[in-house]
Amino acid sequence: MSIEPYILNDIKMPDITSKIGEIRKLLEPPEYSHIPIQHEGTYVGSISENDIITFDPEKTVEEYQYSLEGFFVRDTENWMDVLHNFSKNQTNIMPVLDEENHYLGYLELYDIMNLFTEAPFIANPGGIFTVEKGYKDYSFSEITQIIESNGAQILGAFVSRLENDMAQITIKTGPTPVNAILQAFRRYGYKIASTHQEDKYSSDLKDRSDYLDKYLNI
Repeated sequence: MSIEPYILNDIKMPDITSKIGEIRKLLEPPEYSHIPIQHEGTYVGSISENDIITFDPEKTVEEYQYSLEGFFVRDTENWMDVLHNFSKNQTNIMPVLDEENHYLGYLELYDIMNLFTEAPFIANPGGIFTVEKGYKDYSFSEITQIIESNGAQILGAFVSRLENDMAQITIKTGPTPVNAILQAFRRYGYKIASTHQEDKYSSDLKDRSDYLDKYLNI
């Protein structure tokens, strides 16, 4: 999905020779975590709101050039990479450059998050569950095969956790009973890390545990 329709240009990018006090006015009321800065038409970095409120308002950005953060994305990047850059740089505004490093505008985090919520993984109805297996032992081709061999359609999957050489993979399928799918994953050596009311395996274990407790208490 192209990010070009979401590129905005309603902020006039200040020059590095601008005074800090002038840039503060662009953040009234506070809306953005950063403001992109240019010099002679070329993007040179972004200054954070946290820095702006502590700097001398009579000094220029150039005198605080060391504080500029050089993050940006290309207009050809996909929205998942863009979302990763938002997270990595802890910002809600992302400058966009073309392949010749010309500044094209900026993206807002809110718009990119809306793209995520509109994706079938979130928007479409279905079942979500999480499986766990050794980091070197699982494969997405195997996961897809398990799901499709049980008559389900996979809407998305991603590694949601990596810890102690174990990987947790969160999966969303189309609307279908998940019990048979969960049992198939267990046969392939996966642990089910999420809980499900329709999971017959868990239900059977609970029944046996309750029976054993009752037997021991006789």
